[in-house]
Amino acid sequence: MIQFLHVTKEYGGGFRALDGLSFFIDKAEFVFLTGASGAGKTTLLKHIYMEEKPSRGQVLVCGYDSRSAAHRDLPFLRRKLGIVFQDFRLLHDRNVFENVAFSLRVTGISEREVKRKVFKVLAHTGLSHKCSNFPSQLSGGEQQRVCIARAIVNEPWVLLADEPTGNLDMAVSQEIFSLLQTINSWGTTVIMATHDLNLISPYHYRTIELSRGALIKGADATLKPKFMGVKL
Repeated sequence: MIQFLHVTKEYGGGFRALDGLSFFIDKAEFVFLTGASGAGKTTLLKHIYMEEKPSRGQVLVCGYDSRSAAHRDLPFLRRKLGIVFQDFRLLHDRNVFENVAFSLRVTGISEREVKRKVFKVLAHTGLSHKCSNFPSQLSGGEQQRVCIARAIVNEPWVLLADEPTGNLDMAVSQEIFSLLQTINSWGTTVIMATHDLNLISPYHYRTIELSRGALIKGADATLKPKFMGVKL
């Protein structure tokens, strides 16, 4: 599903954001991505949706190879991925329904299908009664649920959540985490970046931990054979 092979990312001045990462994430896994601020978590996630490419090494995601994927391929890769950001990134001039529908309309599906998919995912995320509300009328937890609904409306293979509970209190954070667990139970691979060890400590999902761009925990899956999937 996802494989990093000796991935190093360097920026100007010789700053090394990722340092020789090798690991494999399988289909339907739930994985925590941890590390201190600046450890490289967001940079790692950007390599999965290929906003960034390695300086050295190789990333394989859902049949796409960082060495050969062209710019024109990236929209097709990203339709297999859902991305949830800490700062929500909602469209404040559009209501909940329109925020979730936006990513569907760019794929060219019929308006009838847009409505069917949006109302289905709003029900799954507990937002059906908020479909006409604007982001400014929602709590932080509700805004994050909209972000999750938007991320899963295309039924992605992989859900990437970058500090999805970072701006929320503990009770709401637990609700969001429980929703991510439910999504994972549907067979979606979930990668959750977080620094909140109190939230994740009771659970026994695999943890990939970074320190200054290097992998210090979570390499137990690196023995998986390299896969060279075909674009689907």
